[in-house]
Amino acid sequence: MAEAILEKVYTELKHIKKEVEFIKKHMFDPDTIMTIEEGKRFDQSLKELKQGKTTSLSLLKRELGL
Repeated sequence: MAEAILEKVYTELKHIKKEVEFIKKHMFDPDTIMTIEEGKRFDQSLKELKQGKTTSLSLLKRELGL
């Protein structure tokens, strides 16, 4: 009887381990998802880039003496 219980526990643990491995493999990285606020800031930055309101990194470095 104890062996049957142990076998059942072992089988269930194997099943749980497979599920955890699946979840880990398919889990998304929350840092790859933009929040609504981040999306708005991104859209604004693209708009400013198209309007020529941005400064290149090389120009900024020259202005700062870097």
